[in-house]
Formats: sequence, C-alpha cells, structure tokens
Amino acid sequence: MDVILQEHLDGIAREHGITILWASEAGNRAWGIPSSDSRYVVRFIYVHEPAHYLRVFDKRDVIELSGDGPFDFLGWDIKKALGMLRKSHPVLREWLSSVMVYRQHEAGMQPLRELFDDTLLPSVAGIHYLSLAKDYITKLAEDRDLRLMRYVSMFRDLLACQWVIRHGTQPPMDFRALLDEFLPGGDIREQVDELLELKAQVREAEMIPPQPDLDEYLLRLYGQLQRRLPGQIAVMETERFDECFRSILKMVHPDWHI
Repeated sequence: MDVILQEHLDGIAREHGITILWASEAGNRAWGIPSSDSRYVVRFIYVHEPAHYLRVFDKRDVIELSGDGPFDFLGWDIKKALGMLRKSHPVLREWLSSVMVYRQHEAGMQPLRELFDDTLLPSVAGIHYLSLAKDYITKLAEDRDLRLMRYVSMFRDLLACQWVIRHGTQPPMDFRALLDEFLPGGDIREQVDELLELKAQVREAEMIPPQPDLDEYLLRLYGQLQRRLPGQIAVMETERFDECFRSILKMVHPDWHI
C-alpha cells in the first residue's frame, strides 16, 4: 500500500507542479486505533515554484483528492499553512505531529519546524478539542447510541484537552499515550481497552449503545475541563513567518534569487 500511496503523491506533485514538503497520516491510523475499514487520511503541505507567488491575484491554495478508494488526500500551500500556524491552528499542528510520515523535505521543513515549536497557543488548542467533543457529549447526556469511531474520537479529544491544560504542550497523536498519561490502569481503562479491541475488528460505522461508566466519566471530565481552559496568549508577529516563507523557498529552490 505504501508504494501505491507514494505513486499518488508523485502524481499530485507532477499534475500541480509542486514540491511536497510534508505528507503524513492524520486519521485513526495516526492515533494508533484504526478500524477494519479505516482509510488512509493523508495530509500534506506543498510549495510551488517561486514565480507562482509573484502574482497580483492569488490562486487556490488547497488541493483535495478524495473518492471511494482507500485514500483521502488534502494539501495546503505553504503560505496558507504558515498563516494557519500563526493562529496555532490545531488541525495543522496535528498533521505536523503525526509519527506516520509519508514524505518529508528535510531542508525545507527545518524553518517550519522551528516555527512549530514556538507557535502553540494553549487556549486555542484547549477550546478546539473541547469543541470537537461538545456535540457528542450532548448525545451522551441524552443516552443516545453513538458510532464507535465517534465515541473513541470524543474520548481522545477530551484527553488531548486535558493534556494541553496539564502540560501546555502539543498533545501526542497516539491515543494510548494519552490513556497512559491519564488512565494508566483501573476499571475505566479496561473498558476503554475493550472498546479499542472491538474497534479494530469492526467497520467505522459500527454503533454502540450507551456505556454507563464511561459516559459518566466523560461527562464529568468535560465539565472539569470547561472550568480549566487556559487564558488567551497573543499571536506572533508576522515578520517571522515572512522570513520562514522565504527560507523555505530558498531551501526547496536553491537556484532562486530575488
């Protein structure tokens, strides 16, 4: 499958005339908890030729390729990625935190890596993870059945929020790393492990009935996290992102001069 995936990335690069800086897994596989039919959720950041950016009117800065097959591709132009990184965009930060890396331009990624380490806004991350869980928390309170995938995702979102509050750092992508931090043992952990074993065997559309002990734990945790969200922190100045953009262009296109 990796060969096919790489061929897809090569095709995308040729068709759009881009260099892929970074491509990684961003779905259940990156969390370490795929279902039997989980797709490959591939997210990437790309760079055009320098001349592409010397224009009055910007062109589309997103590439999307998603069909019925095993792959779901979504890419952002480096300018869009840098703009989002300045806002500490949590989804982008997860792409860059993935340990399942499909492609990496070592030199081109170095300036971006340096920015990544300095751009986490705990308030943005905490609100993001809590907001993802909100709709499903409401369904828990109403004793409604949920898709197993959504249930596990909600669990991960809340633990990721808890990580941000406790450590003030980027949460690990791996769900079990979060479980080991906050639920290293006990009855709740055993029940979660059982759900993860089930998830590995069934399809992503699998439904599960209310889980009384886990539901109570999640509802209580959600309420606690709401009261403990970190305060706002000012975003970084734009000049550093401009310099990063220029550095990346030089790394990817060393013959370019302006």
